[in-house]
Amino acid sequence: MADTLAATPVAAPLLTPPGTADVIRRIGALAAPTALISVLQVTGQLFETWLAARQGTAALAGWAVLLPFALLMQMMSTGAMGGGVVSAIARALGAGKRDEASALVVHAALIAVMAGGIFAIALAVFPRTILSAIAGPIAAESAAVYATWLFGAGAIPVWLANTFASVLRGGGRHALAARVLVFAWVAYPPLAWVLAEPAGLGLAGLGIAMAGVFWAASLAMITVVARGGAGFVPEFRVRPSGALFRRILSVGLVASLLAGVANLTTILVTAQVARHGAAAVAAYGISARLEFLMIPIAFGIGSALTALVGRAVGGGDWATARRIAWTGALMAFAMAGAVGLVVGLFPGTFAAAFTRDPEVAAIAARALGYVGLAFGGFGMGMAFYFASMGAGRMRWPVLAGVSRIGLAVGGGWCLANLAGMGLEGHFLGVALGITAYGLVTAAGVRPGVWRAA
Repeated sequence: MADTLAATPVAAPLLTPPGTADVIRRIGALAAPTALISVLQVTGQLFETWLAARQGTAALAGWAVLLPFALLMQMMSTGAMGGGVVSAIARALGAGKRDEASALVVHAALIAVMAGGIFAIALAVFPRTILSAIAGPIAAESAAVYATWLFGAGAIPVWLANTFASVLRGGGRHALAARVLVFAWVAYPPLAWVLAEPAGLGLAGLGIAMAGVFWAASLAMITVVARGGAGFVPEFRVRPSGALFRRILSVGLVASLLAGVANLTTILVTAQVARHGAAAVAAYGISARLEFLMIPIAFGIGSALTALVGRAVGGGDWATARRIAWTGALMAFAMAGAVGLVVGLFPGTFAAAFTRDPEVAAIAARALGYVGLAFGGFGMGMAFYFASMGAGRMRWPVLAGVSRIGLAVGGGWCLANLAGMGLEGHFLGVALGITAYGLVTAAGVRPGVWRAA
């Protein structure tokens, strides 16, 4: 039943403009299964944070410096390039072009293999060189073996699993994609603990566990899609087409660039914070993890928006596309804002849950006191970002990304150094950056921008 409800909005054209209640129902039907995966992913990532902290402050600092790259891989494969896949397939189906949707699957898979290979080569072959330039040799040494396993063995299967999940979502089969991914996020925490502690592998155990569960998930996901799980049987014997690559990359590359900007923001802030010592780096890693956990929360709604907006745009209904985007963004604002309010009001409680080092906990609490209160705007911005991918209108999300990095890095530096706020200046800059991200993306979803070219 869930798959039927999810598939129907993508497969048939809208004959009458839907009311708000109908829009909420449609978003909910697609968002619910993806939200379940998001909850499991958040749980797994919180457990990973706790497990990394148990390895000691040096290990936590090593994990923290690698965090932006791990998050970038997940963001690009799931929401960025994955969003390009969802958008391309949804628009093709919305226009009644099932053969085009079928051929897009091979192009998506080729992109996934190439992108996963880039991550594997860069971070499994040169981890010390890249990471030491960000946070120094001590943190880099702690992260090197973890990076080798996480990216060398895990990058390609992570990309394949998330790309084929995007194929299913493009066909409106969000529930089916969720059922396959449940395995990975349920199996990861216990396997990571066994390898990290009883087996004595430490951070390397986390990387091995992630690679193992996603190899299994990718093979399962490919099998499901090949058997027609997306609502059509893909044609794998097709000649690669530049036009079809452009259908995905025109959205996916821009979205990946924005994902890179988001993670570059974290990397640059980490580099600025590093002058205050390893404890500050570890503390900011906890804050950054909780900040980026808003992405899985928003992704449940966002993945629905990409498919529904893409389908509406494919049918030429821009007014409905805008209504869907605003409804979903307000839903994401409420959800992320509620979480952020709790984090912002009780930062010490959350910080203490992830580290036993009192110095790290104290600094993390200071960071969360600023950043937590901005989570609502971040959730809204992420929802508009995913909706913009469905519409193929990415200019304003780009402006939002530039605003975010400018305030978080440049503004944070000014507050920390010129205004004399120290670490609090960096944390306030991060909060201002993600707030601006939400406001600027919202400004782009209006009739003058979202209209037929």
